[in-house]
Amino acid sequence: MTDLVAKAAIDKRLAEIVGPVIEHMGFELVRVRLLGGRTKTIQIMAERPEGGIEVDDCAEISTAVSAVLDVEDPIDDAYTLEVSSPGIDRPLTRLKDFDAWAGYEAKLETTELIDGRRRFRGTLAGVEDGEVLVEIDAGTIGLRFDWLADAKLVLTDELIRDMLRARKASGHGEGGSVDETVFDEIETDNGSEEN
Repeated sequence: MTDLVAKAAIDKRLAEIVGPVIEHMGFELVRVRLLGGRTKTIQIMAERPEGGIEVDDCAEISTAVSAVLDVEDPIDDAYTLEVSSPGIDRPLTRLKDFDAWAGYEAKLETTELIDGRRRFRGTLAGVEDGEVLVEIDAGTIGLRFDWLADAKLVLTDELIRDMLRARKASGHGEGGSVDETVFDEIETDNGSEEN
């Protein structure tokens, strides 16, 4: 089965190291990636089993994971550790994600060509017998989970609205409102600035 949580061999090794630490703390590992660049970055996405994560949770995970990575030392070069939530347009990395986010639009990419294409965009319709169901223009199709190379939610107005409602219902935030007093400037589409 394809593991979208950790793709490359080093990502899988990192998942073996940090996954148990994160789970012991009561969270789930959503994705881990080692990103290249001048300084490498270990990017970890985590959340609570019921969904959601707070900044303080990310800080606690970072502290615990950093200690284990210092002991295991899986990367020779210097790196930066980044722990975050999956975000609104989150990656879909576990089979259960496709059920949890049924009804929302997603982009999926397969490892091999399927009916002449690798990329699919449509509304998630859940999971059935190990297949991710997606409603596309031609109808509902099933893609085996182990065929997937990548999958993520598409940022839509509906998704944002529903996430804000869920945040309000859970008691986090101020009902999805934005405190505009914290912004000095607002840039409009025409490039002018307001103070």
